[in-house]
Amino acid sequence: MQKTTFFSAILFSCLLVSVSAQAKDYVLTLKNNKFVPQELTIPAKQKVKITVKNEDATPAEFESFDLNREKIIAPHGQVVVVVGPLDAGTYTFFDEFHKDTATGTLIVK
Repeated sequence: MQKTTFFSAILFSCLLVSVSAQAKDYVLTLKNNKFVPQELTIPAKQKVKITVKNEDATPAEFESFDLNREKIIAPHGQVVVVVGPLDAGTYTFFDEFHKDTATGTLIVK
């Protein structure tokens, strides 16, 4: 029984390392109601994690019809958006609260 528990723990640890190694981290920042960078390039056919940081004193939103994502970001807060694996192409995103200034493009290569 003890051997089974030991091997199960090793298998579970390997699985956790494998899952966390699959998603690469990227950062988008909202500053002065604009996304920085405005264009973010990620690899095709891979799952990625995008941390969206809101440095402004007002709420913001990461929204994308192309990616089917919508997340509200508190003032001076952050959220994580996981996307992919995606085909090569361009995917747009925006802050619905500041549509006139906060737009961006995810470039997948």
